Amino acid sequence: MASSLASPAETTQEDPMKVWKSALIAILAVLLLGAGAGYVWLNQPLSLAADAVEVSIEPGTPPRRIADAWVQAGVRSSPFLLYEWFRWSGQAKRIRAGSYQIDGPTTPVQLLEMMVSGNERMAFVRFNEGWTMRQVRAELTRAEALKPVTAAMSDVELMSALGDGGTPAEGRFFPDTYSYSKGSTDLAVLRRAHRAMARQLQSAWAERASDTPLKSDTELLTLASIVEKETGHESDRGKVAAVFINRLRIDMPLQTDPSVIYGLGVSFDGNLRRRDLQADTPFNTYTRNGLPPTPIAMPGKASLLAAAHPSPGKSLYFVARGDGSSEFSDDLAAHNRAVNKYQRSR
Repeated sequence: MASSLASPAETTQEDPMKVWKSALIAILAVLLLGAGAGYVWLNQPLSLAADAVEVSIEPGTPPRRIADAWVQAGVRSSPFLLYEWFRWSGQAKRIRAGSYQIDGPTTPVQLLEMMVSGNERMAFVRFNEGWTMRQVRAELTRAEALKPVTAAMSDVELMSALGDGGTPAEGRFFPDTYSYSKGSTDLAVLRRAHRAMARQLQSAWAERASDTPLKSDTELLTLASIVEKETGHESDRGKVAAVFINRLRIDMPLQTDPSVIYGLGVSFDGNLRRRDLQADTPFNTYTRNGLPPTPIAMPGKASLLAAAHPSPGKSLYFVARGDGSSEFSDDLAAHNRAVNKYQRSR
């Protein structure tokens, strides 16, 4: 009697083609699901930790750091996903430096498009060479569409917010024109200016003369701030720096009026009197030798370089000629003659 059961060979063997087809279908299903999830993520608005999130991108910032910066600023997403999107899109190297802000529904696709196109809501603020911190703060209050989050901060609190706690704020911001997205905070602008000064100061300190009496980059910054305030003509900048360097070498008082004026603060009425020069304060360089305790203003790049590498010479004195330039002298007798010629005769 014939059996109706299949043979053992027929029950244990499967068609290899069917196995591969099943595996391929499974792989494709996973890929499609992943692609679908990726598509949804790319086109879904990012969650924000605040009403507005802003990031300033410096030239040359790597895409991975840009992704990290957005997450640290308040974008609730994986920095890995953002970076992989920037990289996978092929647009990562086209991201432009600048200040960017998102304050509404923004997808990862739109975020990248904004940075690649440089689509900033731009405004500008200018910090001038020789300005004090008080003048910088006043300018920030006048800046267009800039959120004043630092207005209630003391200088100490501001420097702590910038990650430079314990450092005096005076002179620590580089004078330049800064663009920003409308609606950005003044802290974001100050952060860029603070980093710019750190870079410029580091560069100038690296170029310092081998025989400089300056002991640190902070002393260089302080001297550069004096040079900035004392120089009336660009060609005199190195010579002005040399006078103060020469005085530091022989422990001679710097006797610079701008430092005394800075020490007077808001009480200075525009007229420097003899009693002001005789009143001892930490910033009175007539009564105290050496540099003042902090910078007295924001120096520009030219003053930083002049302080680092002053012009050669033995001059210890200078006096304004009245046309913006100065007359330099090696000794007091020559200086007195110059004062009689250019100051007293007038």
